[in-house]
Amino acid sequence: MRLASYITHGRSGFGAVVGTGVVDMRLRMGPRFPTLLDVLRQGALDELRAGAAGVRPDYPLSEVRFLPPVVGPEKILCVGVNYAGRSDEYQDPAHDTKHPNLFFRAPGSLTGHLQPLVRPRESEQLDYEGEIALVIGKRGRRIPLAEALSHVAGYTLCNEGTVRDWLRHGSRNITPGKNFDSSGSLGPWIVTADEIDPTVPMRLTTRVNGEMRQDATTASMIFGFAELIAYASVFTTLVPGDVIVTGTPVGAGARFEPPRWLEPGDIVEVAVPEIGVLRNEVIDEP
Repeated sequence: MRLASYITHGRSGFGAVVGTGVVDMRLRMGPRFPTLLDVLRQGALDELRAGAAGVRPDYPLSEVRFLPPVVGPEKILCVGVNYAGRSDEYQDPAHDTKHPNLFFRAPGSLTGHLQPLVRPRESEQLDYEGEIALVIGKRGRRIPLAEALSHVAGYTLCNEGTVRDWLRHGSRNITPGKNFDSSGSLGPWIVTADEIDPTVPMRLTTRVNGEMRQDATTASMIFGFAELIAYASVFTTLVPGDVIVTGTPVGAGARFEPPRWLEPGDIVEVAVPEIGVLRNEVIDEP
């Protein structure tokens, strides 16, 4: 299934994307499940699947305003420098690959598919980072590596937008540059885990105004999906709806000379064939 959260006709909802439309499952599942996050927390994906089977879409996708697929997750955990070559691009030759580099993003820093990416007033150095994100479907702490992928409800895409000069306001402080409001995006939807074999490499690309900037497969990841889940669950309990953003390959705008920062009017598209295309236009903060 492809599962989306959205606003349509002035009402928030969630549903199953079927072709070019969406089956409104908030309407069908009733007051027990006001959001997709509630479905995940109550382990009701099978109920949702059964309710959507054979049902014609209620709305065309053109009538919905996409939200991040999971609205209001407890945690958005991001992974830095997780593809081959990224440490050189990041100008960090001493990068230690014994353990993943992890940091958190606030939900408000990520907008939905087809919604504007906002370049803040404080900087012109807004950059793109195309990534695959995992959505957790089952609670776990100290999850064994062999069981880690069973905790994934599905997969989505992230443009982990970064305000580069705000990454280095402190010597070891990247949080500000990763958390400007609506500086990144998540979506367009979740593809449930039963439809993807994560052991088969997935091709991840990022285009800016149609120009290929990033192109790699998950075979280039330093830490795979299962390793990230197992490691993160040592220090924090992963709960349904949590999002793990798994890292970006080489090719971000900062690598060019001079750097190629995003500007108002730019269109950024992050794509994985098994998942879809996450598309956003850049605007200046009003």
